[in-house]
Amino acid sequence: MSHTIQDFLKACRVCPRACLVDRTAGDLGVCGMPDVYRVARIAPHLWEEPPISGEKGSGTVFFSGCNLRCVFCQNRDISREGIGDLMAEDALVERIHELLNQGVHNLNLVTPTHYTPMLARLLERLKPILTVPVVWNSSGYETVESLRMLEGLVDVYLPDFKYISPELSAAYSAAPDYAEVATRAVLEMYRQTGEYEEKNGLAVKGVLIRHLVLPGCRADSMAVMKHLASILPPADIRVSVMRQYTPDFARDCPHRNLHRRVTEFEYSSVLEETARLGLMGFSQGKEAASKAFTPNFKKK
Repeated sequence: MSHTIQDFLKACRVCPRACLVDRTAGDLGVCGMPDVYRVARIAPHLWEEPPISGEKGSGTVFFSGCNLRCVFCQNRDISREGIGDLMAEDALVERIHELLNQGVHNLNLVTPTHYTPMLARLLERLKPILTVPVVWNSSGYETVESLRMLEGLVDVYLPDFKYISPELSAAYSAAPDYAEVATRAVLEMYRQTGEYEEKNGLAVKGVLIRHLVLPGCRADSMAVMKHLASILPPADIRVSVMRQYTPDFARDCPHRNLHRRVTEFEYSSVLEETARLGLMGFSQGKEAASKAFTPNFKKK
């Protein structure tokens, strides 16, 4: 595994960007991260989907950096500005043990894609002693090659599927190939985990796909649902149709439609299409569209 890590990071091809920078020498690609973990927050989190958060919270580890450039990112303090602490693997393992001792329902790795080879090695250490599922909480913009390093190590995949339109994904996330990349990724995730399962109301295996409905993008959101239902058995997965978009994090972007919240008509239209397609999962009330639900990463 160590050889694989060096191979991936010396000319970095961990994610679809394939920047080919030498992260072992301190060179930075799109994600902005070196070959050392930078961690922004390790704590129980109560604001995930019900089968992820449960009553005691999800054991979240938020990694700094990101390989997307979403103009509306609610976590830009860590995804763009790189807020977080550098942490060696042994120190991270110790902190994870402390987190799990708080009784959380899972180990939830958030924005982990750019650290995939390193996290595969870490999970190989932890998996034999874990008593809770491992959740891979990602943007969906990752390669099949990297995901295969995680086979047998991740129980629940929690990816985004943000767009179908290459025009939207180019404009909003600087990734015109997003849909084709994310399609391959979720198919690989499903191959690894199979049918979604819960025990006592908590997710224990499978794929739960998130989609954030954006203002002015109702048609694309409905197309995302149709696409998911066409590539995966609707009964075998779960979808989370999110209404939490808030313009607070997109005030400076040039796209005027992103300067408002999603309307009731837009959101209900996507929910109706989701139900029509036989997809099951989770929705949000309009109160979710608040920046109050975003962790304060600057507060220690």
